[in-house]
Amino acid sequence: METLEINQDLNQISSANATVVAMSGGVDSSVAAAMMSKNNKNVIGITLKLYDEKKITKSKTCCAGADILDAKKIASTINIPHYVLDYEAIFKANVIDPFIAEYEAGRTPIPCINCNEKVKFLDLIQFARKIGATSLVTGHYIKKIKVGDEWGLYIPADQNRDQSYFLFSIKHNDLDYLEFPLGEYKKDEIREFAKNLELHLHDKVDSQDICFIPDGDYKKFIQNRSKIKSTGEIVDMENNVLAEHDGIYNFTIGQRRGIGVSKTNPLYVKEINSSNNRVVVAEKEFVKSSNIKVERVNLLTTDKLEDISVRVRSTGKLLTAKITSIDDYYNIELNEPEAAISPGQACVFYKDDSNGTRLLGGGWIKSAT
Repeated sequence: METLEINQDLNQISSANATVVAMSGGVDSSVAAAMMSKNNKNVIGITLKLYDEKKITKSKTCCAGADILDAKKIASTINIPHYVLDYEAIFKANVIDPFIAEYEAGRTPIPCINCNEKVKFLDLIQFARKIGATSLVTGHYIKKIKVGDEWGLYIPADQNRDQSYFLFSIKHNDLDYLEFPLGEYKKDEIREFAKNLELHLHDKVDSQDICFIPDGDYKKFIQNRSKIKSTGEIVDMENNVLAEHDGIYNFTIGQRRGIGVSKTNPLYVKEINSSNNRVVVAEKEFVKSSNIKVERVNLLTTDKLEDISVRVRSTGKLLTAKITSIDDYYNIELNEPEAAISPGQACVFYKDDSNGTRLLGGGWIKSAT
């Protein structure tokens, strides 16, 4: 089976009326590709090369050297053509560089959302459309259901694998072009499918780390690349200096351990101020917020937003809230205060209906009070 590594040379791919499957080299996208190949003879596998495969081979990442080889082997097993696209420059500009810049600015970024928005969906959808493909398929755990005249995205059957928080930035106009065949299945079922199909990676460990930081030490990663002043002051709410720190990128809102300050009552990070390189700490009751300002909002429905719930972290619970559109941002008023709401994270909107819990969209947290 033909496998080519190309740098977006579209003329090498013949794919009119084909289904393109994004293959990361993991079990989920491999099963998605196998499902599509059973139902459609014209299927093409695409893997994105996001960084130097010689530097990263750890099995808990994705789109690395070993993962590309796995994707190639799966494509050969299920007998579909497979191509590798060199997206290193795009990934660095849209994911790695903003990741560093956000920490330098005192915010806590989510690189997976940037990757989904600006690489795996934006560019890959454009690529698939350019080569004449009829749809783009991914192995994300989310359900796609027709609601009236529009498509809706819903929390999947396997709520422990729910990836909706990371997908709020998908564009409403692209929903008809995307397919998510795993939304109705549990992870154990997907692994069983892979085993029955004799896919060699049926028991492969899931990706867990930030893919471009395989050892998980993001602080060291930033320290080696950051140009900002490293040391600064840790202060309380009255601006009393309690200690010094060696870089604001070492802290996140709500952090308790590793602050470097000892006091009778536990202290938490309340604010990270990049302008004066200060970290403000306070007792837990002062780290809670009821109002969130959300910018760069993306909506996945034309319906009016009311009676919604929000999620302010990927593993967080759904919080009931009121939402108001004000100029170029949205104001979220939580029914009950929530601790450790971090600028740079996403605030994602949901609503229950007869089909389940629907993903309505979301935006980026600018501030929380």
